[in-house]
Amino acid sequence: MTRGESAIAIAADVAAGRRTAALVVAECIDRSQRSHRALNALVQPRFGQATEEATRLADGPPGPLVGVPVSVKECFAVRGSLTTLGITARCTSRDEEDASIVSRLRAAGAVILGKANVPQAMYLHETDNPVWGRTCHPTASDRGPGGSSGGDAALVAAGVVPLAVGNDLAGSIRQPAHACGIVGLLPRSTTLGSGGAFETMPHIVGQRSRAGFLTRNVADAGLALDATCGRTEIAFSLPARIRIGWWDETGPIPPSAAVRRAVAIAIERLRLAGAEVRALNPEIAAEAAWIHLALMSADGGRSVRRLFAGERPMAGVSRLLWMASVPRWARPLVAGACAWGGRRIEAAGLRATGPRRGRALNTVLHQRREVDAIVAGWGGEFDAVVCPVSALPALRHGTAARLVLAASPCLLANLLDLAAGTVPVTTVATDEERGRGEPSDPVEAAAARTDHGSAGLPVGVQVIGLDRGTNRRSEAVVLETMRLIELAGLSSAIA
Repeated sequence: MTRGESAIAIAADVAAGRRTAALVVAECIDRSQRSHRALNALVQPRFGQATEEATRLADGPPGPLVGVPVSVKECFAVRGSLTTLGITARCTSRDEEDASIVSRLRAAGAVILGKANVPQAMYLHETDNPVWGRTCHPTASDRGPGGSSGGDAALVAAGVVPLAVGNDLAGSIRQPAHACGIVGLLPRSTTLGSGGAFETMPHIVGQRSRAGFLTRNVADAGLALDATCGRTEIAFSLPARIRIGWWDETGPIPPSAAVRRAVAIAIERLRLAGAEVRALNPEIAAEAAWIHLALMSADGGRSVRRLFAGERPMAGVSRLLWMASVPRWARPLVAGACAWGGRRIEAAGLRATGPRRGRALNTVLHQRREVDAIVAGWGGEFDAVVCPVSALPALRHGTAARLVLAASPCLLANLLDLAAGTVPVTTVATDEERGRGEPSDPVEAAAARTDHGSAGLPVGVQVIGLDRGTNRRSEAVVLETMRLIELAGLSSAIA
């Protein structure tokens, strides 16, 4: 398997007999072994089993993913492996059965190469834990690949596998795809569902994680969706002229210059491709982010704490769990102290989140319905929204807890169960590294330090589908919009 080879090309070669699945897997294993010291991403390899399974594929009919090596996020059960979530207390029990998404992949002919690393308890956008260690960004060793599907994103971006499976409750597929310069696809829950992932917050009201895919190109993401959900002929339902709403704001943390420029590039590519484009008010997305975070923290972090069984969480996880647990009566006092000390963004987060039940929880659910009604109204005017994925490029190690709000643009799609995806657009330019000045707020200061030294790092945009129908038109529009953005970028590179 050559670096950058697509899942489509591999499956076609294996199906036609030009290569064997065993040879493809051997090439993949070699690349994994040579890159592991730098990445530390494939933390539970199953090379022997994968080789045997690839060899047996020659005896059966080829599926749509025949011979394609796949990495699986650690939260999905793979028979014989561990689901630790980066918590040492969970290292004793092996998976007895495959998760549903793993079974679907096997049925399609894919070969599971192993499990990829995750943040501890999948509670940060930084892939690090005391069980498997820290995963590094494929091109910047002082930064991470994001999270919580960061290990899988690093493997795809480094060319170890052409396809990976992750899941997403708060940007966990799209944020690492953006950070690593690859494609991420998050189907709706009615299309693919959770994939059988371990639920770290099973009691969250109105929200669930969703399975999705990480690939190096849009076509491979479409193949993965078809292979696991059944191929459907939906091209006829795509609009003749896609209608796109857009914004380039990112909520509490202002966008890096390269993030704003990436949206402008994507919108211009779509306009030149014949799409109708119109700016939208971004305030709804910011409001949706706060509502989603309020729902995620409504139990005060108790569900996640239970996973540790008395074990002490890592510092970043502990910090976020503390912020989730501050009682409602104390929050105005703590937030006021933060604001007085110049920590404006943290103060806003404390006011918006925390333990809720009864009337307080119902108030947030009512706010969610109001946002849902507004976004549903957009569906009459637009097919999709293009906006940032994150306020920042790939984060430096150790900063994800401070910069958790950078991924706020992802949360609208999570809150309303909308199909969404990420497609790479550009890289940070040298003159875009110092656009924030010297802010005093510690969150904004951390954002400024993230920008410094970020030249060359990838920047993507997010596409959110607005169709609420029961067919796969929403996913089709997301894929088509990403394809148009990707195609224009490839054409520009060739020219």
